[in-house]
Amino acid sequence: MGENVTIGVYPVQEAITIAKAQGLDLVEISPNAEPPVCKVVDYSKFKYEQKKKQKELKAKAHKIIVKEIRFGPNTDDHDFEFKLKHAINFLKEGSKVKAYVHFVGRSIVYKERGEALLLRFAEQLTDFGKIEQMPALEGKRMILYVAPKAIKK
Repeated sequence: MGENVTIGVYPVQEAITIAKAQGLDLVEISPNAEPPVCKVVDYSKFKYEQKKKQKELKAKAHKIIVKEIRFGPNTDDHDFEFKLKHAINFLKEGSKVKAYVHFVGRSIVYKERGEALLLRFAEQLTDFGKIEQMPALEGKRMILYVAPKAIKK
């Protein structure tokens, strides 16, 4: 039940009376339980503790960063290798990589070149990451997502 109160099942009015006698509040912890679980505590202190726990959980949560790498349908081998090295570094850092081929003007007729380029890119990254989404055309861009492989500790 709470501070300085014996644990047990009490009627609602009796529980409220016990809480008021101590100058504290009756706080419902688990409303879905049968019977509902309540605690006699200082409500403002209880809210402060809840907020503190939420803050700690948020601080521990890992933020996922997505790095973008842009290609053209006619990207040369040197540029490809240069961008591949950057992608490898991003994956080693733990960031996701969004690689896309941007088709400008009439270059949209070279969709298969763009897809081949992205598949070659994904194949080169298999040691460092796994493909989250295969190349898909969205408007004037063909996009590929690669997530970093889980680091074994």
